[in-house]
Amino acid sequence: MSASVQVPGDWLQDATPLEKLFDELKSAQTIPKEVPTSEPVGGVDIRCGPILRLLGTHENGTSNYRASILIVSKDESSTTEPKITFIQGPTIPQGTSNEFLQGEFPRVTIHKEAGYTFWRFSVELELKEFEQKVRYTILDTVSYEFFLPSDEQPMNVISHSCNGFSLATETKDFKGSLWFDVTRTHYKENRYHVMLGGGDQVYCDAIKISSDEFEKWLGEKNVIKKHNQQLTDKMASSFEDFYLNQYLSWFGKGFWVGKNGSTLQPLFPFAMASIPSMNIYDDHDIIDGYGSYHNGTMSTKVFKGLGRIAFKYYMLFQHQTSVEDDPTFQNEPSWILGKTPGPYMEQRSHSVFAKLGKGIGFLGLDCRTERTLKRIVTRETLDIVFHRLEKEVKNDPSIKHILVLLGVPIAYPRLVWLEWLLSSRILSPFRKLSEKGVIAKGLVNEFDGSVEVLDDLNDHWCSGDHKKERNEVVAKLQKFGASNGIRITILSGDVHLAALGRFRTKLHHHWIGQEKYEEGNSKVMNEPEKDPRLMFNIISSAICNAPPPDAMASLLNKRSKVHHFSRMTDEDMVPIFTKDVDGENRSNEQFLNKRNWADLIHIKNFNPTGDKAGYEIGTSKIPSQDTGLPKGFEPREGKDLAYKITRDSLIARIHVEKNHGDIQSETANYEVVIPELEGTYQLKQENIKHINI
Repeated sequence: MSASVQVPGDWLQDATPLEKLFDELKSAQTIPKEVPTSEPVGGVDIRCGPILRLLGTHENGTSNYRASILIVSKDESSTTEPKITFIQGPTIPQGTSNEFLQGEFPRVTIHKEAGYTFWRFSVELELKEFEQKVRYTILDTVSYEFFLPSDEQPMNVISHSCNGFSLATETKDFKGSLWFDVTRTHYKENRYHVMLGGGDQVYCDAIKISSDEFEKWLGEKNVIKKHNQQLTDKMASSFEDFYLNQYLSWFGKGFWVGKNGSTLQPLFPFAMASIPSMNIYDDHDIIDGYGSYHNGTMSTKVFKGLGRIAFKYYMLFQHQTSVEDDPTFQNEPSWILGKTPGPYMEQRSHSVFAKLGKGIGFLGLDCRTERTLKRIVTRETLDIVFHRLEKEVKNDPSIKHILVLLGVPIAYPRLVWLEWLLSSRILSPFRKLSEKGVIAKGLVNEFDGSVEVLDDLNDHWCSGDHKKERNEVVAKLQKFGASNGIRITILSGDVHLAALGRFRTKLHHHWIGQEKYEEGNSKVMNEPEKDPRLMFNIISSAICNAPPPDAMASLLNKRSKVHHFSRMTDEDMVPIFTKDVDGENRSNEQFLNKRNWADLIHIKNFNPTGDKAGYEIGTSKIPSQDTGLPKGFEPREGKDLAYKITRDSLIARIHVEKNHGDIQSETANYEVVIPELEGTYQLKQENIKHINI
């Protein structure tokens, strides 16, 4: 229940000033040896949270806004139960006609374990004709804020991935924090309404060294004995203890310990308390490469048990749902459930769909629960997913864009030749010797003796084992978008660098009869809003992890070329990185190996009134620096398309870190215009590599 209230005197001030957040970042340069704790809040010892999770808007033809808040408390040091009150009102009050409401978010206990209680608070609000701020307070002590778009406004969206360090990373050189850049941009430029986590929100590879039982199993040299090992109660208990405490440390305080250092990222938990999130997961949320090892390894009792336990805590902390205690576990409307349980975790996949304000749909595809070495998502599940998409756009014609979160890039250079080399008989003797520790220790993994980096290659949509499935997914997305007049944009991470993949209608070049192709080529170049095959793959990672070396980025650049996806569709990488973050010219214009994060802003949210200089509809005008808006790349004739800004364009920006050793955490912005799709199109049936659709 809510009631009217007078305008708070400090409403136009931020609940937590940016200067205070910077002070927290400076304090975090002195990293404690153990996870830090805070004083109880109003008598509650909060060990994790508050964490905001978005569930949906504009559901069933209404103007509703649905979310939840998670708090995890330590029972023995808490003297009361948590309570969250709130005040809701316009971001900028005008006169006395705006209504301010106050109330309390109802709560339920969703899980109890090891002396901790998981509390979930239900957020049920209504969108108004103006943008709103919601200031919520825990037990009248600590306050946070988040923002609601207006009833007719698309959300401002963040996309990020790889939020953590690999186990062996030397962390001491990473002084900056891109979570400070996220919060700074949130305060100064665009109030973000949602952030999409593309996987690896938490790095759990340390389970290999934190569980003695698991470490013994990994070190077992007898293959038969290793594969027949049962999941003992002691080992399962060590898994439970690890995942619980890994989430409490990282999601609760931003604290992480690896083999070669530790880190403290306090602005990550602050961001989760200030911007509602929607997540999918990837391998590191479980353990490196989970799902992409041989079936013999994945089917062991130990690996299956590890996956089930990791799934439990993924659902608890990232989806605020208990698979054990919550009677509404399968009933959340935003989920798209897989047809049957996956083979290893023995759980149904949980993809998510929600409308991100007016005009933008979001699909987070679960690409891990059903994954095997030969498959990413079953056809039956894909049919369920596309049936849901068709239903959603039929019921809401205002949707002009759908963002599809896949985790791993789907438009990316092929490295099949490297897969073949690393798995070939040529390296077999070296793999055996490395597995026994005779030579090149670390060349192969501890699970099945494959070369260490092979699981990363097997994870990719462009892997030889996934080519057919990949092309089917791309073709389905292309056909769905074209027939419904919706622009599909794919968001991905995983690869620890920034890039921009693209599918588009083929440009025809032939010295015989070239004149007849010119009209079609000109349309593709100059009217992208009428190209039904245009789909971008925005690749943004890592927001925290170390980037790959220059040699890897150069290899990708050399392997990148125009691929003919079909007779009418080309696939390429867009050369947007013509300048480095310091303004110098770059030779590698397609892959920028620095830490980064991305956002997508609807054109009307940049300049809703049209009363100031900035992005102009109908032009490809780049805003000047004095407008306060980001400066984009300059498209060059013959090298790229100068996409013009249309009425329902999205502006996608990749924010790339300038210097990871600088605590100021400044970034350079690279952007591209994503036009809406004008009209609907029935694409002709055509042969596509590996499939016939």
